[in-house]
Amino acid sequence: MSKNALVSFKGTKNINTEIQLTGSKSECNRALIISALSKKLVKVENLSNAADTVTLNGILNKLGVESSELRENSKPKTANSELVDVGPAGTAMRFLSAYLSAKNGNFLLTGTERMKQRPIGILAEALKTIGADISYAEAEGFPPLNIIGPLDQKTAQVKIKGDISSQYISALLMIAPILPQGLTLEIEGELTSKPYVDMTLDMLAEVGIEHAWNGNSITIEPQAFKPGTLVVEPDWSAASYWYSIAALADEAEIALPALKQKSLQGDSQIKNIMKIFGIATSKTDKGIAISNLGLTLDTKEVLDLKTCPDLAQTIIVIAAALGKNMAFTGLETLKIKETDRIAALQNELAKIGVTLTENNQVYTLNTDNLHFPDKITIATYEDHRMAMAFAPLALLINEVEIEEMQVVEKSYPYYWEDLKKAGFEVKEIG
Repeated sequence: MSKNALVSFKGTKNINTEIQLTGSKSECNRALIISALSKKLVKVENLSNAADTVTLNGILNKLGVESSELRENSKPKTANSELVDVGPAGTAMRFLSAYLSAKNGNFLLTGTERMKQRPIGILAEALKTIGADISYAEAEGFPPLNIIGPLDQKTAQVKIKGDISSQYISALLMIAPILPQGLTLEIEGELTSKPYVDMTLDMLAEVGIEHAWNGNSITIEPQAFKPGTLVVEPDWSAASYWYSIAALADEAEIALPALKQKSLQGDSQIKNIMKIFGIATSKTDKGIAISNLGLTLDTKEVLDLKTCPDLAQTIIVIAAALGKNMAFTGLETLKIKETDRIAALQNELAKIGVTLTENNQVYTLNTDNLHFPDKITIATYEDHRMAMAFAPLALLINEVEIEEMQVVEKSYPYYWEDLKKAGFEVKEIG
């Protein structure tokens, strides 16, 4: 039976702590695929202990790297499919769709029931255009995927929409160097989550893979990986919850070692966004420190989150709790995440009298009826970010019960322990 977390904070709401965050899940998952494609010429340091990364690392270790370079006209070793189950790990599903297409074998790539509801068709069809042998084992356009590799490359040109998951684009870019013809990726329309594509290209560049980005086309020629080490920075997505805690506290001084102000991670934008809520970020000898200046800004600007959608729940909950009537854009991809995050936010914010409404892809927060009950129970919808975005409300509400507390294991397994370190009381119940 799943346990719930009962979170509270007694006494003066002053937070003074140092938190060592786990490695970035986004960087780790890219680094693991790059390492496998390089046949372990590339090493990875500071791996995340997030469940998604542990899952991907385990799968890659089990598969081995003996055939991670493309072999033209090679036949699969076996007619029987090898089951590859990513569970709820969405990044692993997308990255492995491309990786397995370039690997010798016959695979059935699957995941949880929710994963089977998350679209993969745009990536699968792009891979099929290149020459991959992919079919849908159940519903058209969705996992599970039957993949027979290695692909027989038919073209080096492929088009893909820019306003969908950037992970589709990153998956294709990472296998590009081992393709006999390389790859030119033409991005159609506006590129959503560009920082994540930049992260992929920067990490490839660290191990010798060059690219050309002209207009809406990215080209990677066939080339060899150079030996090297990818050192993973701590996770800025996890850091965002400490910005939330700082914003909702009366006073806060929180040290976050090893985080870099100049980061590959798109979610490092949290340091600029949080200035609206009076949170300052400063560089230290060990990393960064964040502090509550006790001054928030009134803003009528629409906040565009398309380049950092994983921050949306954190920022929207902070704004709601502080009584800020704000508007947001760039939230379209939230509907196909671990849950429909828009619907989840609407349901749970209603419990404190706040509405989030959409009009032509602009999402408006109305806090006119904001109130804080003595106790609130938050549903997580099997989504780690719902748990971590809402738990800091314990600074304003006597008791916050978070359902399915184990969901945080997906990206930040030590979240509850770190809350205790900062002065929160966390009890397991149920």
